[in-house]
Amino acid sequence: MIRNIVKIDENKCDGCGLCVPSCAEGAIQIIDGKARLVADNLCDGLGACLGDCPQGAITIEQRQADEFDEAAVEQHLQQSDAPAPKAHGHGHGGGCPGAQVKSFAPAAPGGCPSARLQAFDRPAPAAAAEENRPSQLRQWPVLLHLVPPHAPFLQGADLLLAADCAAYAYADFHEKLLKGRTLLVGCPKFDDAEAYVEKLTAILQQNDIRSLTIARMEVPCCSGLTQIARMAVERSGKQVPVEEAILGIQGERKK
Repeated sequence: MIRNIVKIDENKCDGCGLCVPSCAEGAIQIIDGKARLVADNLCDGLGACLGDCPQGAITIEQRQADEFDEAAVEQHLQQSDAPAPKAHGHGHGGGCPGAQVKSFAPAAPGGCPSARLQAFDRPAPAAAAEENRPSQLRQWPVLLHLVPPHAPFLQGADLLLAADCAAYAYADFHEKLLKGRTLLVGCPKFDDAEAYVEKLTAILQQNDIRSLTIARMEVPCCSGLTQIARMAVERSGKQVPVEEAILGIQGERKK
């Protein structure tokens, strides 16, 4: 049958093993210094291991594969001498806690209606209001390398692909760029651009993405983020509106 199944790029895999405990079926093992899929019928194709690969070596592909077999998984786990892998959970990807997938709404100002009325009656000092401005972040993780393409917060999302310097440079990053969007962060200068293209392509293909906004710095090397985004949209074969916000190194918005 043709179905979703894990694909491991051995050229990118460095054998760190972070993906192993995140696979509740024990379908991934480190063999000869590389992560490998032990058997097709042990992989459920859900991709809980994706967010735990710091190299972006794990993706989901559709190909001819044996059907997922829960009985075979149970037998495999009983026979294996390896430590029991962590079970899949809601919002948990196993491995590093920092890669656990979480969705959350930005904090709303005020609490109950009476508290909001009281706040209007007695406005907080400007300094206190500034300090307590809510974050507009809607999900975790945010690093493009760590976000699995199947993460629930991606479905129907307006994506913001931001250079990792952008939030530091632009004071209104949360209100003017992040608000209402799902965040993906990366650096086109120091990270693997092709890995970014592959990950973003998978995200676009597996989800109904409504729009893609790129927030990058004005420096020439950061323009690679726009190229990554446009290549991913082209490879995905989908019509996704793309916009670009260019930020100056002194914090001004150029575009």
